[in-house]
Amino acid sequence: MILFPPAKINLGLNVLHKREDGFHEIESCVFQIPLFDSLEILPNEKFKFIQTGLTIDSKAEDNLVVKAFRLIQERFDIGNVYLHLLKAIPMGAGLGGGSADATYVVLGLNDLFNLGLDNDQLRGLSSELGSDCPLFVEKHPQLATGTGTDLEPSNVSLSGKFLKIVNPGIHIGTAEAYSNIEFSHSEHIGTILNEPINEWKAKLNNSFESTAFRNHSEIKDVKDSLYNEGALYASMTGSGSTLFGIYDEEPVKSFSGLYEKVLML
Repeated sequence: MILFPPAKINLGLNVLHKREDGFHEIESCVFQIPLFDSLEILPNEKFKFIQTGLTIDSKAEDNLVVKAFRLIQERFDIGNVYLHLLKAIPMGAGLGGGSADATYVVLGLNDLFNLGLDNDQLRGLSSELGSDCPLFVEKHPQLATGTGTDLEPSNVSLSGKFLKIVNPGIHIGTAEAYSNIEFSHSEHIGTILNEPINEWKAKLNNSFESTAFRNHSEIKDVKDSLYNEGALYASMTGSGSTLFGIYDEEPVKSFSGLYEKVLML
């Protein structure tokens, strides 16, 4: 079988406070976009993993795709497989590609070996691979709360809009992202998303932007440029450093030397 794990953007991301367990309480709307990796899964006598496309600088056993296979193999009586991952979604960019890849391995193995797992079970298993992974069990927009694994459907729609994705190629690690973070006390994201999109700019925020912009002014420059060229709403996604703009009309590519994609939603 061949599957197409999607990227995501965050429509708002509020970090609310640090919990007693050391994790952070967050609130976000996760919206899947038509930017995909490709994942081939076939039964095989021996386990084999191949990765092509964008280069991943890690050992195969450290890849979330392999970890997902190992997890399911440990829990269920399944055979070996051939896995081929073709990476097209930039890594470490707030787009969730690695989490989507891992979850789609879980989904694919469930179908391939007729495991009969329901969505709650699939979310539970994928959550063991990463807090973003359960977001990809279902395809509709979702409001994520708690540590990001408490999910409920969102009715937000961007149908007919255009999306520009710009990745400035700056890696922001977890420690940097959370350093000096300003906890959010803004309005509930689900409420803001029910308002017209041209009102989101003043209300829909990403808590990670303040630190990212302070440490990397070029990230803020990209966001400003998206607004200057007509974006209805622009934001950093996840903890960065990718930014996106939402438009009524198809924008032209304008960021020479940077990763840039224009998509229709």
